[in-house]
Formats: sequence, C-alpha cells, structure tokens
Amino acid sequence: MNTRARLAGIASLAALGVALAGCSGAASGSDATASGRLTELADDQQVEIVFESYNLANVGTWADAINGLLDEFMAEHPNITVVGQPSSSAGTAASVQQQVLAGDPPDVAQLTFNELDFAATTLGAQNLTDLVGQDGLDEQFAGDYPYHERARVLADWNDATYGLPYVFSTPVLWVNETAFEAAGLDPETVDLSTWDAVAEAAAQITRSTGKPSMSISCIITGGSWCMQGLFRSNGAQVLSDDRTTIEFGSDAAVETVETFTAMYEDGLLTNEDATSQYESFAQGATAIHVNTSALQGAFMMGAEAAGWTLDAHTLPAFGDQAVVPTNSGSFLAMFASEPEKQAAAWELMQWMTSPRAYEVISTQIGYLPLRNTMTEEGGPLYGWVQQNPLVTPNLEQLDALEPWVSYPGDSYAQVDQVLATAIEESIFYGADPAAAMTEAADRAQGLIR
Repeated sequence: MNTRARLAGIASLAALGVALAGCSGAASGSDATASGRLTELADDQQVEIVFESYNLANVGTWADAINGLLDEFMAEHPNITVVGQPSSSAGTAASVQQQVLAGDPPDVAQLTFNELDFAATTLGAQNLTDLVGQDGLDEQFAGDYPYHERARVLADWNDATYGLPYVFSTPVLWVNETAFEAAGLDPETVDLSTWDAVAEAAAQITRSTGKPSMSISCIITGGSWCMQGLFRSNGAQVLSDDRTTIEFGSDAAVETVETFTAMYEDGLLTNEDATSQYESFAQGATAIHVNTSALQGAFMMGAEAAGWTLDAHTLPAFGDQAVVPTNSGSFLAMFASEPEKQAAAWELMQWMTSPRAYEVISTQIGYLPLRNTMTEEGGPLYGWVQQNPLVTPNLEQLDALEPWVSYPGDSYAQVDQVLATAIEESIFYGADPAAAMTEAADRAQGLIR
C-alpha cells in the first residue's frame, strides 16, 4: 500500500554536519556538466548495493512485486547485487537517519514526499542534477512512455532533482453502489461532484440505515497528504509559496474544517482511525469513503466477499472551485557515496522507474503509473485499464495534481501532528475550528523557524 504516516519526531542531525557533507553532493571528479559526473561500471566490476523500501515491509503482494523486480534487475545486471531491505518500524526517513548515524546508510531508499525537504537539506540525499546531469535525468524521464509532466518534478528541490518520483496515488471518493440503491439513490445518476451533494447523498443513506454512512481518511491522523488537497480545493494552503509561513490558520482553511465539522454534527461521518475506516468500508459498513486509490485491490476483494458493488469518483469540489488533488507516495533517493556504488544505484533507480517496473507495480500493487501514456491505446497497460475502469478517476486527477508539501526543517513530522490534532479536535471533539486551527498554525510556525 502506499501512504505511511510520518508520526515519529525526527532528531536533529546537527552533530553530523561534516559527515553528511561528505555523503551529499556529487562524486569527486571534473566540474559538473549537463552530462553529470557519474562513473560508469565496467562490465566485470562486481558491486553490492542496499535498496531500502517500505513496500518490502508489507509482506505479500507488495513485497513479492518489488522482490520480483529486483530479481529481474539482477538477471539483467549480473555484476550488481541488490540487497532488498524493509524500512524499520521507525518510519522511512527515521530508518535511514539511524543508518546515517551509524555510518552505513542504504545506497537507495524509498522516502515519502513529505520527507523531501529533510532528505535534501539534512539527511544527505544526493543531488541527482549534479551527479547524473540534466541530460541523464531528461533521458530517464523521457523514452517511449515519458513521465507525466506533473509527476517528474515531485522530487525537485531548489531547482535540483534529489530523487526519482517512484510510486504514488491520488485521493479517490469510493462508493458502495449497493448501499446507495438500498437507500433509494441511483448510483448512476446521483450527483457526487461537490461536497454539498455528497453530504446530501450521505444524509439519505444515514436516514435509511440509522448510522453514519461516510468516512474521510484525510481528516484524521495520517491523512495529511490528502487533507492538503482538500485545503487547496477550497482556496487554502498549508505553507506559503516562499516556504516561510504556516497558512493552515487562514479563513479558507478554517472553512474547510468547518465543512466536515458540520457533517459530523449531522451524524454523517464516522469517528474511526485510518485502519478502522477502510476496513469498515471494505466490509460494507459505510457507503462513502475518501482514501488513496492504492486501496482499490482491498476494496475490490471486500466488495466481492461481502456481495456489494464498488465504484470510484474523483474528489468532490467545494462549490464551483476547481478540485486540486495532492499525491501520496514516494521517491527514490540515493545515499551512496562511493563512485561505483553510485553508478550501480543509478542503474537500479532507472530500472525501478522504467516502463517494465510500472507494469508490475501498477497491475500487482495498484499504484498509479507515473508514465501515464502506458495506459493509452497501444500501451502495455491499456488492456489493464480497460479491465479495471476504477483506475480512471486516479488517472484523470493527474492533470490537476499539486505536490504533497514537505515542511521545512527537521520538525516536519511534528507539524503534521499538530495540524492533525487540531483538525480532529475541531471535527470530532467540539473544539472551535477557528481557535484550534489558529493556535495550531502558531505552534507550527515555531517548529519551522
């Protein structure tokens, strides 16, 4: 699955300034050019590298798919041995940080996008623009099935690329069509284009069942990635464009929270944690659920087991404002410092973001293919999309995608927690949204100074 909430605090790495300076930046050599200064491996040069991935921590489909790709890579690159390593329970950046502190970081690591600032400024991720060169990056992002233009820049930082965008999804409005029909709603014609319309449909289902009919993962702890999209869709931001000011205390942000506070007060929303939310929906206990598109497989299995019909829609709008979805997911960052390991790591990073990799990742795990033209007629994923029309809203939202914002500084995880707490207190526990959100913004401002 994808979005792993970054809840643990990250300790400062100030004492490691010298060590990190040595492992960030390019390998020694001539001045950087458009072609970069990456060393090429000789065909008979044997190299072993470590690839850390949180997908490898998910036993079953996710780990099987990634391990299969690593096996294919090593078959095609017999001089490179890749040791697959699951991220620790501390979280992705925290896991890498622990290894940096021990002087032995993984050569390539899968990090989530809210960790980009930390990875580029503190953790020691390689500047790929400098190391690989713009020509090398352009070549990787192009090809027969180029990256979507909004996807290719997601791991850029201060006009440089610090990772290859790897896997992600967008937030989707999932519905139980059988529950709609039981409440007298035609799922083919019911309006779900705005939050007001969704609330109206949920109210009718709730009157029919006598219990809350809707859950929204964005408004609880762990849902910051899609909550950012809800804020943006209502004209709010969590951080100013110059990255100096927390803005989730704005009037528009407060109004966004008030929208869902009203839904809870009207008895439409459940008060459940993230796991309970998606399990309840999969079991047919709720009729409307907003969550990552990467849960499609789990919901399909749940619908089949419980005998109900699943459908998917794009995010609803706030009135006539444009919907601005934000992405979940991850990028591949390089932490190798030795020239031969950097060369091997770049080969692996290219492979794990290749069309072949996205065939496996999309069909076996359910992530969105960042090389979206693979889904068009004649592409290797065209047949898969035709057989799985539920992926269509996810693909449509790519065109309006805005990045999941990473907060500056080492306290980015704490900022997310401060925001999540304010949202939950406002929606579920009677706090005044204006006061709670303003206070949270003030506290968060202190954390990014």
